[in-house]
Amino acid sequence: MRQLKLIWDFKGPDAFKIAEHHVIHLKEYINLEGLELNITGVERISDFHTIAFLVVPENEMPKVRDALKPHRGQVYTQG
Repeated sequence: MRQLKLIWDFKGPDAFKIAEHHVIHLKEYINLEGLELNITGVERISDFHTIAFLVVPENEMPKVRDALKPHRGQVYTQG
């Protein structure tokens, strides 16, 4: 089954710290909902743009998307 990377964008001078904090809440959601995967992270795009992400199996995506309202998503490829 395909895995999808749900992405939240944070911009501004505090983007990295905000994204790190957002991942804490994503991990809480994973535990509360008993999601199949536990893949989260933060990626710095530039000094003023950072993303937080959560990877979910395609079959869990609609539930997670509707609950957490990510800004965008893409197919997840490990590496």
